[in-house]
This record gives sequence, structure tokens and C-alpha cells, in this order.
Amino acid sequence: MSSKTSVPNLRLNTGAEIPQLGLGTFQIRSEDAPQTLRTAFDAGYRSIDTAAAYGNEEGVGPAVADSDLSREEVFVTTKLWNRDHGRQSALRAFDASLGRLGLEYVDLYLIHWPVPSQDLYVETWQALQAIHADGRARAIGVSNFDVAHLERLLDETEVVPAVNQIELHPRLQQRELREFHSEHGILTEAWSPLAQGELLDDPVVAEIAEAHGRTPAQVILRWHVEVGNVVIPKSATPERIRENIEVFDFELSSYDTDKLGALGSDGGRVGPHPERFGN
Repeated sequence: MSSKTSVPNLRLNTGAEIPQLGLGTFQIRSEDAPQTLRTAFDAGYRSIDTAAAYGNEEGVGPAVADSDLSREEVFVTTKLWNRDHGRQSALRAFDASLGRLGLEYVDLYLIHWPVPSQDLYVETWQALQAIHADGRARAIGVSNFDVAHLERLLDETEVVPAVNQIELHPRLQQRELREFHSEHGILTEAWSPLAQGELLDDPVVAEIAEAHGRTPAQVILRWHVEVGNVVIPKSATPERIRENIEVFDFELSSYDTDKLGALGSDGGRVGPHPERFGN
């Protein structure tokens, strides 16, 4: 395999493009970000996902700026945390994130969780619309929004989210939500795409991996690619970072995808439920 992989792009509803596979940075410390991102860029990653809540924007932004890549070559996503809902709070929080990153703009800015008990996500979305309008976020979206949350945004505001970043993996396939996204031009982005590692020992995944001469992680990430998701596996281990991106030179069979599709269940969630988290 080549040392650098070329990742295809998917088109957002803004007309911009996002790499279909990027690096998630949850639990990566600021001080470790430069080396981690250097490894990722060398392997071919061109999309980096961070968040205010991750506490590593101060490391991620300078690592992007100090790389050999031009700013336009790297797609940077960050997210608004729950305590910063509301128009003025959201505007201040975005300014703070941009300051920590040390960048003039981000490519994608997301509301991290809807926190429905606050009932501020519509007002918060209107603040993101203003940020998008002034060009400091090239695209805006949401994370962990269910169909009901998205329907409110579509009913009460003018801008359709470019992305909804949700927990998604073969044990939590989110079919209804993905169908809603498809109908409204919202791109599906998967966090925890490997179910926090819980899928790596699944016998079905192991069987498919052995048949293809691939790792279980590569099989699951390839499933995401073929489903049409944007996917952001997190790793700080150089070997895993390189392994995770090497999924564009093989294909799953219909037998494989049927077997993986049969793993789905509503009980497969490994992260918090959007209706309850942050309340």
C-alpha cells in the first residue's frame, strides 16, 4: 500500500466539499496534537475534527497552521458546547474557539448537542447563521440532533444544516435519521464509527476482515464509506492513524454489507442519548 492515501470528497449543501474520512481528536491532548496531526497529514488526512469541549483547540489550530499544507487544503471542524447556547453566548463562544485555534475561519462549525431542556438550540442556530454569513465559518451544522430537532430548525429558520454529526456504526445504524438527512440535503457524519472499539471483536466483522485480508477497523470504516457517511475515526496511535485511512482500495461484497446491516439494533448506542444529555 502507498504511504499516502487520497480521500474522496463529498459535497455539502453549501457547494463546498468535505473529505469523506477525517481524524477525530476527542481525548487527544493539546500538547500531543502537533505530532498526531503531523502523522495524519503525512498519511493523507485533510480533515480534522475538534470541539471546544475537547480542550485541545490550542494544539489543533497551530498544528494546522504549522503544517506544510496550505490552509485551504485542510478542512477544520469545531463545535459549540452546551453551556454556550443562546445567541450572544454562541457568538462569544465561536470567537473564543477561533482565538484558541488561531485561525481566521473554520470550515465547519457545529452545535455539539441540542440540549432540548434549555430550548435554546433554535436561537443558537440563528447565531450560527450569522457566523456563516460573515464567512468565519464556511459551513454550519449540528451534532447529535434527532429528526424532531432538525424539523424545528427547518420550520423556524432559513438555513438547512450542512451536516449532522451523530453516533453511527453497524450496531446503531440510524436509518430513519439518515433517510431524513438524504431527503433534506444534510450530510451524515459518523462519530464513534467503531462503537468505541466494541465492534472490533465482533465475530461477523472478524469473518469479513479475514476474507479481505483487512483489519476489523478497516472493514467497519469501509462500510461507512460505502453507506455514504463522512467518518472521523479517532486515534493517537501512528499505526492506527495510517491503517484507518487505508480503506479506499477495496470493496465489500453484498454478502458483507448484508451481514453488517443485520448487526443494527436500537440497543447499540455507546454514547449519551441526545434527548437526555446536557439536561
